[in-house]
Amino acid sequence: MVDDGYTPSESETFMNERQRDYFRRKLLAWKEDILRESRETLVALQTENENHPDVADRASSETDRAIELRARDRQRKLIAKIESALGRLDDGTYGYCEETGEPISLKRLDARPIATLSVEAQERHEKRERVYRDG
Repeated sequence: MVDDGYTPSESETFMNERQRDYFRRKLLAWKEDILRESRETLVALQTENENHPDVADRASSETDRAIELRARDRQRKLIAKIESALGRLDDGTYGYCEETGEPISLKRLDARPIATLSVEAQERHEKRERVYRDG
């Protein structure tokens, strides 16, 4: 990611052009990192020698492969969320809570640029999930 030393500040107009550019660059860099890791994993999986004469080695290798593929599936879903966030940047809804329409704090967006809910809305959402799961 190109770091020009800029960090979004609460004292600025929310989601001004500089903030939108900052988050766009952050999202694109994150996506590129995930894609690079995926390419490296594919190469490793393709070049790994599967000639394990020992049953335990073969089982261990298969377990490692399954774990790696599950991780890649999670990353594929993460890329979809990054794409969605980039779409929200394009349509002007990025940074606003999907539930309340209020701005999501810059601190939260900086930590989790794909966030779609404010901390308060996320907590309500998680509390409802716990009630349904435990109930």
